[in-house]
Amino acid sequence: MDLHRDGPDRAHQRPAGVSDETVEALGALSKALEITERARGHLYSFHQMTGSADLQLDQAVQLLRKSGHPEWADRVRSEILGRNVIPGHWTFQIVEAYDATYHRPFTHLNREAVNQLAQGRDHLYEAEMKEARRTVGHPDHAARPADAPLE
Repeated sequence: MDLHRDGPDRAHQRPAGVSDETVEALGALSKALEITERARGHLYSFHQMTGSADLQLDQAVQLLRKSGHPEWADRVRSEILGRNVIPGHWTFQIVEAYDATYHRPFTHLNREAVNQLAQGRDHLYEAEMKEARRTVGHPDHAARPADAPLE
């Protein structure tokens, strides 16, 4: 292995003057954003699952009618099918509100913090953790892909 290449690329090296505390703080901010990404994924799962359940109600209404229970078909159709999940909102509106009110502002703030405090270099905390934990020279512990540019 070419040992002069066996280190993090420039984008994952701490800029001069950036303190341990700043790297740790940006790592915590990044971790918090990653958790919101997971929450957002769960919100999309909620959106898709609720929508799928609502579409499944079409079959329930049809089968209730077919099996001689038109009053129950009507109740399902009028009381549940197409119902708001919270007052005034279908799930797509909840997703839109989360994105506009929380996720996008958080993403923008994180990007601005990384740009201003670390010259735009992402994941410095993780890159330094990787560097501290890997075995230099071991082919399965390379700092970056073999074909990655030096800069």
